[in-house]
Amino acid sequence: MSKPRYDKRRYALQKGEYQRADGMYEYKWTDAYGKRHSIYAMDLDDLRIKEQKIELNKLEGIKEPPTTLTVEKLYETWKMLKRGIKQSTSSGYVYVFDSLIRPSFGKKRVVQVKRTDVRAFYISLLDERCVSMGTVENVHNVLQQVFQYAVDDDILRKNPCDRVLKEIKASYSGLRSTKRQALSINQEINFLKYLHDSDQYRHWFPTFFIMANTGLRVGELTGLRWQDVDLEKRTIDVNHTLAYFNHRDDRGSYFSINSPKTENGNRRIVMTEAVRNAFLLEKQYQELAQLKSLDEIDGYDDFIFINRFGHVEHQGTLNKALRRIIRDYNVEAAEKGKTDPEDMLPHFSCHVLRHTFATRLMESGVGLKYLSRTLGHSEIQTTMDIYVSTTDEFNQRETKSFEDYMNSSILAVSGQAGIISPEDVLHMTEFLKQGESD
Repeated sequence: MSKPRYDKRRYALQKGEYQRADGMYEYKWTDAYGKRHSIYAMDLDDLRIKEQKIELNKLEGIKEPPTTLTVEKLYETWKMLKRGIKQSTSSGYVYVFDSLIRPSFGKKRVVQVKRTDVRAFYISLLDERCVSMGTVENVHNVLQQVFQYAVDDDILRKNPCDRVLKEIKASYSGLRSTKRQALSINQEINFLKYLHDSDQYRHWFPTFFIMANTGLRVGELTGLRWQDVDLEKRTIDVNHTLAYFNHRDDRGSYFSINSPKTENGNRRIVMTEAVRNAFLLEKQYQELAQLKSLDEIDGYDDFIFINRFGHVEHQGTLNKALRRIIRDYNVEAAEKGKTDPEDMLPHFSCHVLRHTFATRLMESGVGLKYLSRTLGHSEIQTTMDIYVSTTDEFNQRETKSFEDYMNSSILAVSGQAGIISPEDVLHMTEFLKQGESD
């Protein structure tokens, strides 16, 4: 049996406790990794408060991580064990971490990261790096999973990312919106008519018309093959996507075929007659221009949407084409003296056409289930939260429809056109004026 030990004030020291020559108290222990650690305090009571936290961790089965474990080391372990995601998604995670997280936040020690640190990091990205809220969401998606791995593996008790993104969005509400704005019906028609009538841009008409009238994601559209389209039955089978990303091998960035974004992404879309005609226009254009699909990607070939060299279209090329089209359209509109914002085109990307399609479907009165299935969403709530933003004109029409319904019901029940009439408002105004004079 070991002899009892005492500090300079003759207080008994427990196992692992020591008092140094300078009076500082020290507690030594060995963690689950077999590594020795020490904590210090000027007062014995303060030291024992720290000891209690360490013992609490042991009781709850939480490993005390090595003091050298950093966020980037934790990320590398998480990345190595992460399974069940597409290669393009994994490449996206790597890009986000390497470009935005690793340089600064990645150097932090895991045990020292608090919710306030995560919040400060997100704010610095928004204010100093001037990134969009969407980029912060991507960063959060990576960090949330990395720290959750630490929680699930009993390295940490709580995830420091929990609720942080929600707080940031609330703080920056009104400054940056991650919700894409659909084109109005006038803007959509003007855009498509301009393409159709333009000698310079007419060859783009089938591509953007089909995108705006099917709601296909860009990778779903560019990955379509002629065998995926049945022009007689007017159906489009969506069963893969075309993705261009850095594979992080000796070939670098190149195209690959991926499965759809979600399980519900595998779907059959029924096309309108106009969409069928757009496919026929594309086929006719390629025959006249003597174009033929040359690429074979992961066993897939005979792609529909190809460039003038016969290669598959890149998403960046489509968005660059949109920027030129929008620029020239607005220049021509200005030269014609058009000043109404509805007569001009806002800057938008290919994905806004998908958002516009969803909004048009909602305005036409289709059911949410059909809308969600057509877009290939896993949940109806996703459809509502991300894509559907009805226009002011539609909201006014719907409100007028509700008003007419209520007034007709009131008329049927009470025999009067409405409960509150303009005469009621006039009488109330006169009554209030009379009260003021009294």
